[in-house]
Amino acid sequence: MQQKSQHAKQTKGGFNSPLRRFQSKLPALLKLMRVDRPIGILLLLWPTLGALWIASGGFPRLDLLLIFSLGTAVMRSAGCCINDFADAKIDGNVARTENRPLATGELTRRDAIAAFVALSLIGFILVLFTNRETILLSFGAVALVALYPFMKRITHLPQLVLGIAYSWGILMAFTAVETQIPPAAYLLFIANCLWTVAYDTQYAMVDREYDLKIGVKSTAILFGDADRAMIGALQGLVLLAWWLAGGQFELGAGYTLGVGVAALLFVYHQFLIRDRLPAPCFKAFLHNNWVGVAVFVGVVLGV
Repeated sequence: MQQKSQHAKQTKGGFNSPLRRFQSKLPALLKLMRVDRPIGILLLLWPTLGALWIASGGFPRLDLLLIFSLGTAVMRSAGCCINDFADAKIDGNVARTENRPLATGELTRRDAIAAFVALSLIGFILVLFTNRETILLSFGAVALVALYPFMKRITHLPQLVLGIAYSWGILMAFTAVETQIPPAAYLLFIANCLWTVAYDTQYAMVDREYDLKIGVKSTAILFGDADRAMIGALQGLVLLAWWLAGGQFELGAGYTLGVGVAALLFVYHQFLIRDRLPAPCFKAFLHNNWVGVAVFVGVVLGV
């Protein structure tokens, strides 16, 4: 009887131990997924929802709204996991990232890759409720998310890869509604790519000093002293592409107003980064959320 009781305890402990391990790691996993830093989700969400609104000609179907909203959060979290997996050996050498879970040893690279796979599967399950065209595009989305972190080792243009990844949802929004991508949608895609390069260059300016020491590449390093001018040029092209897209989709005055507000915010960002100091550059990066809000509200009003 005593042996049976002991065996039952061991069995029960065996079943519970994976759950207990997961519970013990949950705070670190949430930190790994940047749940406490939703800026990445928001920067991905606004243009995706804007495309969904345009494709739907107004308020989209509730199931698509839910799928793309949750999918955005899930895939951004997956991107954070694979990013920290790739940067596990360098995050501890950068002041801004030295407290990330893999850098501190709270989690292992195996934990990070497992979280990436699990989140990607959740994202894929969500896409299964759309259509064949959107499902096929989703494979490209996962590939881009997985590829981006490793681009920092081989090219000074990782921000361009991030821009494509952050714009992929625009194409998927159109296929989910129309099963095809209208030519004008590529204007939104290009605008978002360029906008992502601009704001992620501001983000890279924060870490430029550390990146130069450890050999990580970025557009902030590539642009050098021309960084402000290049960001300004990118912002100008973004506004042009947004304006052209508004004309192609016949969006109204509300959209033009939203793009106008975005232009004013871009001017403010140039003011923030004028001295290239890390804190104001990071503030400019975060403030791009309001650019996304302005254009999205413009889309809703324009449609």
